[in-house]
This record gives sequence, C-alpha cells and structure tokens, in this order.
Amino acid sequence: MLKIIAIILMFGLIVFVHEFGHFLFAKLNHIRVNEFAIGMGPAIMKFGKKETQYSVRLLPIGGYCLMAGQDGEETEVEGSFDSKSVLARLSVMLAGPFFNFILALLISVGTAHFYQVDPPVITEVSQGSPAAEAGLEAGDEITAINGSNIYLFREITLFRELEDLTKPVELTWLHNGQYKTATLNLSEKQNYMFGITCMPREAKNFGEELYYSLIEVRFQIKTAITSVKMLFSGRASVKDLSGPVGIGNMMSEVIDEAEASGGTKNAILSILSFMVLVSANLGVMNLLPIPGLDGGRIIFLLIEAITRKKVPKNKEMIVTFIGFALLMLLMIFVFFNDITKLFH
Repeated sequence: MLKIIAIILMFGLIVFVHEFGHFLFAKLNHIRVNEFAIGMGPAIMKFGKKETQYSVRLLPIGGYCLMAGQDGEETEVEGSFDSKSVLARLSVMLAGPFFNFILALLISVGTAHFYQVDPPVITEVSQGSPAAEAGLEAGDEITAINGSNIYLFREITLFRELEDLTKPVELTWLHNGQYKTATLNLSEKQNYMFGITCMPREAKNFGEELYYSLIEVRFQIKTAITSVKMLFSGRASVKDLSGPVGIGNMMSEVIDEAEASGGTKNAILSILSFMVLVSANLGVMNLLPIPGLDGGRIIFLLIEAITRKKVPKNKEMIVTFIGFALLMLLMIFVFFNDITKLFH
C-alpha cells in the first residue's frame, strides 16, 4: 500500500508540475484558465473562485489546464488562448515540458548533494581486457565513444546496450591532461564495459553538483530521444512502451531491489532517480509533433508564425481530435500490454 501511495504521489507531482507550467504562463499572459485538473475521469473534489475551477479527478493518469478557447468556444473573446500573440501562446505550450525538465534538474541537484555523482573516471582496469591493451589506466576519464561526447559512466552503459559491440569501438580518454584515442576490438567475452570500472563519488562542491545535475537531465533527455528514434526505426516496437501501470510496476521492483541491497536510503535514491527519468521523458514525449500533444499545438503555432495566418480552427480541431483519438487507442493498448506483462 505504501508503494502504491508513493507511485501515485510521484505521478501526481510530475503531472502537477507539467500542468502548472502551462497554468503559470497562461496567467502571466492574461489567458483565462477555465479549469486546472490533476487526474482524469470524474471529479472527486472541486474548488475555486473567480474564473478558474480547480479539481482532483479519480484516475491518477494525467491532468490538464483548460484555457478559454481550447474547446472550440470563446475563441475571440478577451482572455482566450487564440486572442493572444503567437509568442505568448508558444510560451504557454513550451512551459509544460520545460517545467518537467526543471523538476528533473531540481531532483538531480538533491540526489547529487545527498548521494553521489557518476563521472566516467576509471577506478579499475581489468587485466587482459581491451581497455588494458589500449593503455587505459585508473584515474583516466573517458571523454568520447565513436566521436560522441561522454559525461556520465551510464552513457557507456547505454552505448553497450544499444550498439553492436562486434564492431571496433573508438575510445577517447583524458590521461594526465592529454587526450588519447584508441580503437578497441571487442569479443563476446570482453565486451562488458570494455574492461573498465567507474565508481560513483561524492560531489566536491555545489558547482559540481549543479554541473552533474545538468548532465543527468541531458542524459535522460538523450535517452528518451534515442528511445523514440528506435521506435520509429523499428529497433523497438509499441509492445516495448510502458504506461502508468508498467512504470509503477518497474518502480516497485526498483524499490524492492534498492531496499534489499541498501535499505531505506537506497530506496529513496531509487525513487528520486526514477522521478528524474519519468519527468524528463514526459517533457520529451510532450514535445513530439503529434496532434493531441503539446508538440502538435506548437507545430500549428509555428505554421502561423511563418505564414502569418492562423490555421483554420475547424481544421486544427479535426486534426487534434484524430490525433487525440489515436493517442487514446495507444494508451488503451499500452494499458492492456502492461497488465499482460504484470501477470506474466
């Protein structure tokens, strides 16, 4: 029960921050907000004065910030979304994902301060490994793999999981202030981390905490974008997607493993790290140019900015409705897919 409550609170906070970004920038731009809701489905609590109604709804799987004019009515009245400039409307649409990235950053600062950071600095090189043969030593810092910059040890982990390690790998590292590059030829028995070990450590000061927190958010955004590319390239399928049920189940497993290995402190760290992942992913997914998401509306606004003409409201609503309907079908599929995985 405590885990269920923790999962619901996690989703609630992440959704609240996203919708609050929209809400705050709507208010700053004098756009009337008809309803600010956390959750979906029937309302279990309503309150509010003046123009905005605040509600908590039954299903903890989303939320919304309904502005005047977004439902096809009140489009030209004072305070409606469509009556504002393109720049004002863009700021409102971008604010939700941006606030998710800010939340991920703030949580990352907390984990960096109270726990550890994850630099790609080698603490041990296995004898006879590809890394040892290339001349890497303890204390060296990995800076790039195949020309792509590396800032966290987990980026090496991500590379190992996604790339074909039967092909030669070009590794760049910093040794005593000098950059060195070598090509590592791996075998199936030697491909695990190239034969190097990197251990997390405490941050030296607040500047380093902030630096690695920014790098952490960058890493999560990069991972989310990579996942989307894999989905569209066919390297992953919709069956690999997870919704609230699947994410909650993964979080539950992470908490159990963390408690088993290190008690309450590790469990809290796992929850916070999971929140960073989910919040950054939500920000990225909402920026996808898909009708029904923030990214879809941003595309319409960019078209308006370029052509200096508004996309006809009826056409925009038809496209948005189709996109939203398809998203709902996808959510239903993902929900039942999560349930199937849960019971298997």
